[in-house]
Amino acid sequence: MAQSKKKNGKSAQRQNSELKGVTLLGSNSTDYKQDYDPSILESFPNKNPGSDAWTTFICTEFTSLCPKTGQPDFAKIYINYIADKNMVESKSMKLYLYSFRNHGDFHEDCIQKMCDDLFKLMKPKYIEVVGEFTPRGGISIFPYSSKSNSVAKYKKIKDNRFMNYAPGKYSMDLARLY
Repeated sequence: MAQSKKKNGKSAQRQNSELKGVTLLGSNSTDYKQDYDPSILESFPNKNPGSDAWTTFICTEFTSLCPKTGQPDFAKIYINYIADKNMVESKSMKLYLYSFRNHGDFHEDCIQKMCDDLFKLMKPKYIEVVGEFTPRGGISIFPYSSKSNSVAKYKKIKDNRFMNYAPGKYSMDLARLY
C-alpha cells in the first residue's frame, strides 16, 4: 500500500488517493481480454506536470490478426509521450496491447487506435505511436501516428517529427534493450 513519508516537505511515496484509478496493479488475478478493449487502460496523476519529460513504452511482442485472412501479424510497438496531468499505468498498457491479440485490423488502424485511445485517456502534451511490423509477403509496414495538445510548442514538436518521420527514426536498435 502507498504510504506517505515526508522528506524535505515532499511525499516519498504516492498517496492512496493518487492511486484510486489504478486497480490492475497488485490485483490477485489478471483478466486477459480476448479482443480489443480500450477500457482496460488506467492512468494516474503525473507528479510533475510542469516539467517536460519523454516516457517510452516498447512492446517487442505485439500481435494482432489480419482482418481478411485471420493470419497473425507481429510487430514491435513504440509509444513515446510527454505527459501533462496524467500518465498511463504500465500493467494496464500491457493488458491493453494484449487485447489486440485476437483483433482483426490493418496495421495502420491498430497504430491509430492506440494513439487515439492513449490520447483520450491521458490528454498528454504530445504522443506518438510507431509500429514496426515484420514482413509478410516480403513487405514491412511501419505505421506512425501522433497527436499533440493545442500549445504551440507541442504542435511544433508534432509537426517537426511528423514531417521528418522515416522508418526507424523514432525507435531503436533492439540490441540495446537486452
